[in-house]
Amino acid sequence: MGEQKCGFAAIIGRPNVGKSTLMNHLIGQKIAITSNRPQTTRNRIQTVYTCDEGQVIFVDTPGFLRKASNKLGEYMQDVSVGTLADADVVLYLIEPSSYIGEGDREIAEALRKAKTPVLLVINKIDLIKKEQLLGIIDSWKEVFPFAEIVPVSGLKEKNLEDLLSTIFKYLPEGPLLYDEETLTDQPMRQIASEVIREKALQLLDKEVPHGIAVTIEKYHIRDDGLTEIEASIICEKDSHKGIVIGKGGAMLKRIGTAARKELEEMVEGKVFLKLFVKVRKDWRDNEMLLRDYGYEKKKK
Repeated sequence: MGEQKCGFAAIIGRPNVGKSTLMNHLIGQKIAITSNRPQTTRNRIQTVYTCDEGQVIFVDTPGFLRKASNKLGEYMQDVSVGTLADADVVLYLIEPSSYIGEGDREIAEALRKAKTPVLLVINKIDLIKKEQLLGIIDSWKEVFPFAEIVPVSGLKEKNLEDLLSTIFKYLPEGPLLYDEETLTDQPMRQIASEVIREKALQLLDKEVPHGIAVTIEKYHIRDDGLTEIEASIICEKDSHKGIVIGKGGAMLKRIGTAARKELEEMVEGKVFLKLFVKVRKDWRDNEMLLRDYGYEKKKK
């Protein structure tokens, strides 16, 4: 066996193309939260895949937004664009369609400036017939000089081995950056906050999709092994607070139960989870609150 390889693979694409799902299936464990709503991922999340060939550090980014409508959106765009410069290879994830919109062309322009090898990853191929794939590949070849084109299904785990071996071709030789057991650089507090936010996104009405954040007020592992977590769900409006709590507290209880079950699987033990709901008007446009909630621009 030759020298081991190790490097960074950035996963980019428009909202909702399945970036987090693909990353979770590539490393074989759920780290990034998923939902069928855009803007689910707000920060760059690093996960680590280690095998005999070496190590891939996947960086999942917020979906590219054509126009940021608030400071949170601007932050997310900065994270996505900044990730391109740090990567050894970029995985540009698309849905299986030969229609190429303005947003995709804008991403292609950003990729040209980055000068990093780009793999076009056509996701969700389980949704189309084989003969449709060639037409999709031909359409996209005209948009950008991709290093390679790899069709996959993240959800059905189709062609993931091919994708991994293709990624390794573009990584530099070098020692592993993380211990072989490491799956993510995210602390458990951050993962807990993301799990709670995911359950809220999945269970809540469409009128409260993205005006929520989750902060962890307390994360404590007791001597008897019980993990105590206290968290606040932050809303932008009083009316949203009522929806999050639900009639007689029913919705908040559903969110808490779903989050607790998943967290117990992750920590492999009992979790006591207490949720609060707070209103912070227009927090997505308040730089101080964005910093408090973990959305802080990194110093250049």
